[in-house]
Amino acid sequence: MSDVKGKTGAVLRETAVLTGAVAIIAAGVFFFLVPSHTSVSSISGFGIVLSNFVPLPLSVITMILNVVLLIIGFFTCGREFGAKTVYTSVLLPVFLGLFEKLFPEFGSMTGSQELDVLCYILVVSIGLSILFNRNASSGGLDIVAKIMNKYLHMELGKAMSLSGMCVALSAALVYDKKTVVLSILGTYFNGIVLDHFIFDNSIKRRVCIITEKEEALRQFILHDLHSGATMYKAIGAYNLEKHNEIITIVDKSEYQKLMNFINREDPKAFVTVYNVSSMQYQPKI
Repeated sequence: MSDVKGKTGAVLRETAVLTGAVAIIAAGVFFFLVPSHTSVSSISGFGIVLSNFVPLPLSVITMILNVVLLIIGFFTCGREFGAKTVYTSVLLPVFLGLFEKLFPEFGSMTGSQELDVLCYILVVSIGLSILFNRNASSGGLDIVAKIMNKYLHMELGKAMSLSGMCVALSAALVYDKKTVVLSILGTYFNGIVLDHFIFDNSIKRRVCIITEKEEALRQFILHDLHSGATMYKAIGAYNLEKHNEIITIVDKSEYQKLMNFINREDPKAFVTVYNVSSMQYQPKI
């Protein structure tokens, strides 16, 4: 019985978090993106353009576009991604429809097209980060970005920028040059925000180390970081000295602990670091 209650509570908490994230995204779209008339890196932005040709509310257009991409995302990104995204994709147009009813004649909060775009990027990025970190999406271009991240191993921010750039250019069909330029710049900076301030926490680092304190480092990685490592034979080209190169993959917090250990134990160690956006492995039992 306690296990059932625990699982139910976990599901309710997850649903609450996803609902809150979608509400944040919908607010960003309605209160900032719609008044700016720009098409910044979202299916809702494309919907704003289409609303000039199709006599339907933005919420309905967004729902139709999301359904098509949902089917693709369900089969390419797995059942968990699809189930969560079905919920959030349906909820997003619902929130948009609610805002349309509550604020039928809503205008710009800032009175500036540029500030509207900036506020949209900041607000929506918060909601997107919550969803992506829970293997979900708000639908639309987020699904496209997740697919590109999985199969092309692109960082999510860059994948969002690439797919969103096509949407940004669609503004040229309806709006003036200034709006098109703002759409493109907004899409670009939206990718930067996602990469450096949000998704950076999920990016792991591949650290390659050559040190005289090899055994101490190996023990630290295995027993203090509780991580794994691989050792390779390396020969220096200058004097043909033989060394062991230790390679480990760590998250952000582990990386800080690892570098503190290296700087303390062997400041002269040779270290190279690479970002890892995706990896596949069989965990130890």
